Amino acid sequence: MNMQATEQTIGAPQPARAVSAPRWMLRTGWLLSVLVVAQLLSSAWFRGSYHSYAVAEIVTGYGYPESAIVPIVIAECALVVLYLVPQTSIIAAILMTGYLGGAVATHLRIADTARAAIPLVAGILAWGGLYLRDRRIRELIPFRRPA
Repeated sequence: MNMQATEQTIGAPQPARAVSAPRWMLRTGWLLSVLVVAQLLSSAWFRGSYHSYAVAEIVTGYGYPESAIVPIVIAECALVVLYLVPQTSIIAAILMTGYLGGAVATHLRIADTARAAIPLVAGILAWGGLYLRDRRIRELIPFRRPA
């Protein structure tokens, strides 16, 4: 009887052990994520408070109607909330990629290439932060072969 139990446990596949990320990786990931969140919240704050420069930039500079300000602010705040919740951070990063891609396109449309780098860098930092703090993303996109 004991021999059978030993044979069954030896031949049984062992569940994969979750390897925890090093502390530096988690902290760096959260730091990058906080930078992205700060950028989006500052953008939402200036637009939401109808700061004269922000309104002029959207209406005159980008050619959007003033009525677009509220949906932009709502989108930025919703992205921040979704991105900070671990269960929804991946879908938030996907949605944020689309949103920030639209921002890059808007800047390039008016030949503002220098400011197009801001949403581009924010998107890279968002995915970098998520990569460092979320094991699922590291498993999906391994930059190194497992040892």
